[in-house]
Amino acid sequence: MNIAVLGAGSWGTTLAVLLAKKGYQVRLWAHRPEFAFMLDAERQNLRYLKGVPFPDTLQVTHHLPLLVSWAEMIVTAVPSQALRETIFGFKDIALDGKIVVNVAKGIEIGTGKRMSEVLLEVLSDLQPSRVAALYGPSHAEEVSKNQPTTVVASSPSLSTAETVQEIFHTNRFRVYVNTDIIGVEIAGSVKNIIAIAAGISDGLGFGDNAKAAIITRGLAEISRLCSKLGGDSVTISGLSGIGDLVVTCLSQHSRNRYVGEEIGRGRTLDEIISSMNMIAEGVHSSRAVYELSRSVGVEMPITKAVYQMLFEAKPAQQAILELMNRDLKQERD
Repeated sequence: MNIAVLGAGSWGTTLAVLLAKKGYQVRLWAHRPEFAFMLDAERQNLRYLKGVPFPDTLQVTHHLPLLVSWAEMIVTAVPSQALRETIFGFKDIALDGKIVVNVAKGIEIGTGKRMSEVLLEVLSDLQPSRVAALYGPSHAEEVSKNQPTTVVASSPSLSTAETVQEIFHTNRFRVYVNTDIIGVEIAGSVKNIIAIAAGISDGLGFGDNAKAAIITRGLAEISRLCSKLGGDSVTISGLSGIGDLVVTCLSQHSRNRYVGEEIGRGRTLDEIISSMNMIAEGVHSSRAVYELSRSVGVEMPITKAVYQMLFEAKPAQQAILELMNRDLKQERD
């Protein structure tokens, strides 16, 4: 199978290397021509994934339409807010029979759409049954070192999900399947916001009790939004839900947790973002999910607090105090 991986960040590069090592014909697409030339010359991604050499069979390109025409499977690994612009570049290419696997986690600002919805809206030739999401607790830093990792491939079509499962699975990268792509995408996107909240708690010097509360009540927010949008709340207890939530809230590799920690220490969002090498998806998702929650009438107090701290300059201590002093409720609420 010919596989195109769109996006030469750490995750896109990791998956391109994984698939090439399995023997597939893989081409990695970089948005900037000069970056593509650099990757091809150095045969590793020194900017985002230093120390992981490219297999000889892995090719690098910046010619998007030609790449999509060649590929039988397209893996979209660009940042969530760049997905629409990227795929617009090949919206007129025939996609009959091709599978598109999205691995970027986020909700689009302004539309509130999940990534599979963006794909189907822009790519009119793409069949819903040929769209999949590959989500789960999977930091590129660990996968690239062949450390054991487990994820879930989700698609409205079980057959498509199973195809993705077979293609990506290795003896160190285990892939499960399900057909609840709504639940998988919501869980995998909102968890980044909760991870920022967990990082803020760390930055403020709070302990394990506070972090456990954030993770647990954050899971409740994810479940409420998932159910409201037509997903299966059972999905939230799986790899894309609690699995990804826990690793993102606790891991030293988590960019979202790092952003939160720095906010808790008193730095501004602009200062933090300008010093980072890669994108923390939860920053953009906090705006998109906050707006989405308001439009569909789902209460998400942690998400609201993160949005206010990031974009309305609300002091972290004040936001936490307001969360703790909300009206008393039953745990199921």
